[in-house]
Amino acid sequence: MTSIICLAEKLILKPGKRRVDILYLKRSLMKTQENLIVEVMDTTLRDGEQTTGVSFNDAEKLAMAQLLLSELKVNRIEIASARVSEGEFKAVKRITDWAKKQGCLEKIEVLSFVDGTLSLDWVESAGAKVINLLTKGSLRHVEGQLRKTPQQHLDDILNLLEQADKRGIQVNIYLEDWSNGMIDSPDYVFFMVDNLSKTSVKRIMLPDTLGILNPDQSGLFCRQMVEKYPDVHFDFHAHNDYDMGAANVFAALKTGIRGVHTTVNGLGERAGNVPLSSVVGVLNDHLKLKNTLVESKLSHVSKMVELFSGIRIPVNKPLTGEYVFTQCCGVHADGDNKGDLYFNQLLPERFGRTRRYALGKTSGKASITKNLEELGIELSPEDVLKVTQRVIELGDKKETVTTEDLPYIISDVLKNGNKEQSVKLINYHLSIARGLKPVASVKVSIGDDIHTETSVGDGQYDAFMKAMWSIYDKLGKERPLLTDYLVTIPPGGKTDALVETSITWEYKGQEYKTRGLDADQTSAAIKATIKMLNIMAHDEKRVIS
Repeated sequence: MTSIICLAEKLILKPGKRRVDILYLKRSLMKTQENLIVEVMDTTLRDGEQTTGVSFNDAEKLAMAQLLLSELKVNRIEIASARVSEGEFKAVKRITDWAKKQGCLEKIEVLSFVDGTLSLDWVESAGAKVINLLTKGSLRHVEGQLRKTPQQHLDDILNLLEQADKRGIQVNIYLEDWSNGMIDSPDYVFFMVDNLSKTSVKRIMLPDTLGILNPDQSGLFCRQMVEKYPDVHFDFHAHNDYDMGAANVFAALKTGIRGVHTTVNGLGERAGNVPLSSVVGVLNDHLKLKNTLVESKLSHVSKMVELFSGIRIPVNKPLTGEYVFTQCCGVHADGDNKGDLYFNQLLPERFGRTRRYALGKTSGKASITKNLEELGIELSPEDVLKVTQRVIELGDKKETVTTEDLPYIISDVLKNGNKEQSVKLINYHLSIARGLKPVASVKVSIGDDIHTETSVGDGQYDAFMKAMWSIYDKLGKERPLLTDYLVTIPPGGKTDALVETSITWEYKGQEYKTRGLDADQTSAAIKATIKMLNIMAHDEKRVIS
């Protein structure tokens, strides 16, 4: 917005012009800018797939494309690179077929290359109508990689644009290595944009390809582009090598840049691209710029991309990490009880999350009380104090304590007769043999009855769970849904080290996490499972009573 107003002053400050005219134009331009919607182009399916070890199949790409466009409501998605593989072609074809039926084919973009008509032929056959053409944004790249002059490179681009126009394919331009171009060869950058801005190109995209910029440089360079070419739609493409991707996007958007590129969970080469979640916060809370993103869908989409990519979300990742809406300090919990004193604008409900209060050595009575409320358990102030002390003791020993562990801690501390579990594992036998499926035999007491069952499975834990679910089905009991399974093994390569298995469950619309600790991974998982079954039994008793 600032750059647009500065440009207005340059254009209008002429002899005899009244100051009131300048103020009027400023207000008009500000109003126009406020009505603009910042475009978010997500490139998880293309640039994000360049994360080491990440590869999406066609079904996964289609599912994520649908989530990004239909649920999260990003404006555009870049889904693939032309001519990569048959699998990539199949994925693009499935997505374009779906998008055509949904009337949003123009939102599907494919990275293409200056290669005559080879990329155009590939894209056209796959059913896409928009290409993001990879061109050179620095003189060093043109001369060093292409071994061409700027004019030769431009001529190649213009020839391709002519072919694209004839085929009805819309073209956006990537100026690869633009950030280095602005540092080392700005005259080359301006030469390219001078010429490309006069063609049918719809958007010119400014990548910080190597993630080298800081916010001052991002603001300066983007302002130069916007002021020199006020009629051109520029996108800013940030990488996160110096962990300044979000700050650079913030600086770029302040200059009037009209689009930004993101990836879900910050996937991408090296340190990744700027995360979509970070851009949501920048747009809505700091710059208050209009956009189409649906905040409440962010966590769901983030978890689905985590599942498909195999790259776990860091627990402290802003907005989407497991612990970012968890207060750990007891003082904070106390402040929240007395008027939400430790809340900020990032309320978890905005993003489909809930606030939680961690249990550990920094917990106070307020944290314990918050967790007891969540479980529907009431204790006297004296008993809360005893439970708090035990949680602190466990935290001192570096033991992990969850809300789901509280009933066990209460039983142990208060000796109140509830220590007996409703579901007790009497014994089990697991067997595995080469060429045969694993087998599990289980003997368990549920209430006053003893049940036995034997099942086979795809793994030892799977066989155990099938045996347990067979028992539960016969009793007409409800099952929880396992949504995540995480094994944590201490570093060092010790085969006798304790393994922690953490399982996330969904039960009656609530999310629970139970942990088991054992030298054997499967045994640890079984311990975590029995904890969950007892939580269900406790919930069942509470409903009946």
